[in-house]
Amino acid sequence: MKKICVIGLGYIGLPTSAIFARAGFEVVGVDVNEKVIHTLNEGNIHIEEPGLGEAVKEGVDAGNLRASTKPEEADVFIIAVPTPVYEDKTANTEYVAQATRDILPYLLKGNTIIVESTIPPRTIDDVVAPILRDANWDLEANELLVSHCPERVIPGKIMDELIHNTRVVGGLTPEAAKKAADVYRAVVKGDIHETVAVTAEMSKLMENTFRDVNIALANELAKVSDKLDVNAHEVINFANMHPRVNILQPGPGVGGHCIAVDPYFIIEKAKEETPLMQRAREINDSMPSFVVEQIEELTQLKMSPKIAIFGLSYKANVDDVRESPAVTIARKLQNHEKGFTITCHDPFVKQDMTDLQLESVEDALKEADVALVLADHRQFKEMDPSLFAKYMKTPVVLDTRNCIKDHEGMTLYQIGHLTGLKPIE
Repeated sequence: MKKICVIGLGYIGLPTSAIFARAGFEVVGVDVNEKVIHTLNEGNIHIEEPGLGEAVKEGVDAGNLRASTKPEEADVFIIAVPTPVYEDKTANTEYVAQATRDILPYLLKGNTIIVESTIPPRTIDDVVAPILRDANWDLEANELLVSHCPERVIPGKIMDELIHNTRVVGGLTPEAAKKAADVYRAVVKGDIHETVAVTAEMSKLMENTFRDVNIALANELAKVSDKLDVNAHEVINFANMHPRVNILQPGPGVGGHCIAVDPYFIIEKAKEETPLMQRAREINDSMPSFVVEQIEELTQLKMSPKIAIFGLSYKANVDDVRESPAVTIARKLQNHEKGFTITCHDPFVKQDMTDLQLESVEDALKEADVALVLADHRQFKEMDPSLFAKYMKTPVVLDTRNCIKDHEGMTLYQIGHLTGLKPIE
């Protein structure tokens, strides 16, 4: 049985560890957070993801999965640490670099090293490989087999997609790509394609950049529709009846640690060649301000208006608030010169994940002037719309996710259909 050491036990590292443990591998997961280590070794989880809790408990109970604050000797090392961005939107690859340095004392000839972290193009060649070469490993002779295999999953479906999605494995050498691909073939049912490292790096980045650009098109349409008094949602519906058109829906912005971040990894490497990518990022980053402008318009006649915010996570049915436009909007309203009072409700986000005060549906809506819907959680889609009229001072709803049912006694505006928007009296 092969032993795998996974560095980083977050949204990707922990599910990856659980999947390999379930397949019979001996897996040791490494994280700097001792609370996380203790939680996992008791068979519990620190992040919410369907099916993850069962898989972790199963792995721990079987003796295939355990957690530690330090790496150990293994056959395979998988690096799954974050790649945050600096204020100037360039990538901070230090986490990946440090993880590589951390495993140096435990490396043996023939080990496979796989970086799953999303990284800028040429990070394997220009950051990871030099650290290993400086430690006197001959990578061209395949003393260590180094590859990049980016994750391609969506929160809420991670446990399924880790197994069934196609994977792209880019090796520093062809032999490295094959060895890493064979590791995944033990658990992955989707196709696995072998290539060079930089191609694998770019493929992941372009997947999310493609989505970012298409979301920007929909968001720009929402702004145009506001100016021209057009219903963008109807426009999209009719346009998508064309067999080769698939316009997405507008929203309050783009969040998460993929779509909102990955395009910058390409932009920093080729700024003059990426005007479209840069403009798409600007459009999507402008949407929180656009939403706040609509709230300003609605409440211009009100003194210290109360806004009930529904949804803080960046997407439906998850607790992930990373890069969430909803949080950005809440902060803008919280710090606004008009003196907004904001209350927040999110059925997935726990209080220890945010310093924004979370309330029940009733307490959030009580005496509110506007309800602002920023996530399309299933609870909101299924919510009885009469609650808005029942609890709010003025039952006005601004739905940025097109998920709330209209109802007699309330005024409903959608981000793509702001026609008739007027100040609350």
